[in-house]
Amino acid sequence: MRRYGSAVLLLLVGGAVLRISLFSELYLRYVQPALRPYLVVSGVLLMLLGSVAAVRGMRQGEEEEGHNHPQGHAHGGPRIAWLLTLPALALLLFPPPALGSYSASREEAQRAAQGVGTFSALPAGNPLDISVAQYSSRAIYDTGHSLKGRTLRLTGFVTHGSHGTWYVTRLLVTCCAADATISKVEIHGDEADGAPQTDSWVAVTGVWIPKGKLGTDGAWPPVLKATTVTQVKEPADPYDKR
Repeated sequence: MRRYGSAVLLLLVGGAVLRISLFSELYLRYVQPALRPYLVVSGVLLMLLGSVAAVRGMRQGEEEEGHNHPQGHAHGGPRIAWLLTLPALALLLFPPPALGSYSASREEAQRAAQGVGTFSALPAGNPLDISVAQYSSRAIYDTGHSLKGRTLRLTGFVTHGSHGTWYVTRLLVTCCAADATISKVEIHGDEADGAPQTDSWVAVTGVWIPKGKLGTDGAWPPVLKATTVTQVKEPADPYDKR
């Protein structure tokens, strides 16, 4: 069986990649949607290479039997290499979840002055669905106060702070999960009492509350006064949009 080690590993990894990219949307937990075709092609190539390796292993076995090689004399890599199949099998059967509160808690407020200015007008809508990243940017840097007087709805997962505070949080991905950055909004108001469970997903409707001086750490994290808080299902694409 040792001669089939590389074939098994290639087939497992290829199957796992195809499972998350071709047969489901689980790949969105790790990379941007634009990378899906590359994942599918990679998975197909790995499956093909695994199949070729399996056929070569079968032929090698037949040749050895034809030459009456002693049993157990098959060549192959060290047995410990089979351990590499464990993470591949885990990815195939138990794909890791999207980044959540633990990842969010690792990034401190890195909001030193990045320049303030006037943002474009918000589109019509009442309430207006807006990403956590967009809300955060406008609340911290917009000298035109485009959030003022608008009823807004944010969707994200719950993270907790000190003294009972909690946040609607999203992670923004540029390429893949490895470069994720955090955006979060502190939730105030009567509807914020009884914070939802960490990592649960909520849609929060409310109005902007100004905080601190624009473009400084004092404006971070921005605040939303909630009028409704509703638990929702985690979206297929859990990461935020700019």
